[in-house]
Amino acid sequence: MVSGSAIKKAPSLSDKIRETIDAVLAKKPADFNAFLLEMQAAGYEIKHGKHISVLGKDQKKPIRFRSLGEGYSEDEIRATIKGIKPLTPKRKRTPKPVQRVSLLVDIQAKLQAGKGANYERWAKVFNLKQMAQTINFLTENNLLAYEDLEQKVQIATAAFNELSAKIKTAEKRMSEIAVLKTHIINYSKTRDTYAAYRKAGYSKKFYEEHIADLLLHKAAKAAFDELQMKKLPTVMTLQAEYAELLSAKKKAYAEYITVKKSMQEVQTAKANVDRLLGYDELSREKEKTQEQR
Repeated sequence: MVSGSAIKKAPSLSDKIRETIDAVLAKKPADFNAFLLEMQAAGYEIKHGKHISVLGKDQKKPIRFRSLGEGYSEDEIRATIKGIKPLTPKRKRTPKPVQRVSLLVDIQAKLQAGKGANYERWAKVFNLKQMAQTINFLTENNLLAYEDLEQKVQIATAAFNELSAKIKTAEKRMSEIAVLKTHIINYSKTRDTYAAYRKAGYSKKFYEEHIADLLLHKAAKAAFDELQMKKLPTVMTLQAEYAELLSAKKKAYAEYITVKKSMQEVQTAKANVDRLLGYDELSREKEKTQEQR
């Protein structure tokens, strides 16, 4: 069984600056000012002061040349440009791999121990069959480090929320279209009745005889005013938009079902791991401590 996995450490900001300096010096700039211009072209802002420093887009604070180590001070860079000092690019350090203990090792150790408060709490709710299913899930999806499991949960949850929001937006607009379509039809049907009512001098008798149509007309007009519509869309246009939204919703919903299942599976796996290894208890204690501060 693999007891851990290695991950490479990303190059530091200083490493990136040194690599850029090496690349710029390799172009053999005419002088130090030309060198600084090349550094600016590479995306670094030059900060002048007692000692020159550079500020890249990922940096919060400028870094001085003299802080980059042997071969990268201002004087050494000037000497290299003048040919006094040979260009000797700093060898990239091979970062030591960071070992991440496999979740399977922790899980098996806990199951074999078969004791402790966390295990007892977990055993009351779950069983070995469910844990076996979780182990299979972690293995099949290569989620052998807790960091990977956490990231998978975040990605799956974000995908689910995005699809859910997309579907809700479509449903809201479809509902608006249905209401607007009804008002447009009612307005069209009752327009002549309202014109006759106005021609009759807003007669009370006429109103009582045609109250249903006049109320529909009034409601439609109020809806249009609320929407501040200068020009009403046609029923055909609304039907086309509704059909397009319905098609998009059906397509999104099919994906939604798959994504929801995937999210629930990885959330369940993480919940099982958290309960068995006591991570949920640690999380609650951390939150409680923060609340007391």
